[in-house]
Amino acid sequence: MSGDQAMRDLAAGMPVPEFETTAFTTPSVPLGEARVAIVTSAALHRPSDDPFTATDTSFRTLAAGDRDLMLGHWSPNFDRAGLAIDLNVAYPIDRLQELADEGVVGEVAPRHFSFAGNQPDTVAEIRLDSGPACAAELVADGVDVVLLTPV
Repeated sequence: MSGDQAMRDLAAGMPVPEFETTAFTTPSVPLGEARVAIVTSAALHRPSDDPFTATDTSFRTLAAGDRDLMLGHWSPNFDRAGLAIDLNVAYPIDRLQELADEGVVGEVAPRHFSFAGNQPDTVAEIRLDSGPACAAELVADGVDVVLLTPV
């Protein structure tokens, strides 16, 4: 069995939480007027930040101008080559700015957020703690649209 198939089989058997209510919603605005932020699971962080640990369920805040970012991914199976060549592979901040410059989106949010992709099977910490905390930061920044980049 390939490693890819093993991961698919593992994920297929994981429980999926169900929610009675939506955590939060914002009034929809046309995309050309929307403030857009990126949330990535690439475990990106600035060199001065605490690095992600193997069991880290927290997030790091990235300023829109940050480009000197480090990949904190723990999996030895993760191919880092693309990200080493172009940060936008996992964190498309330059492409997002281009879309804002072209008027496709209203503006780029001042802050973006990074989680580590290695989360406990229940993702309880993200569902109940760090996820809502990150969402509150996005709401505080007036974000209308979040671009999720799973890595």
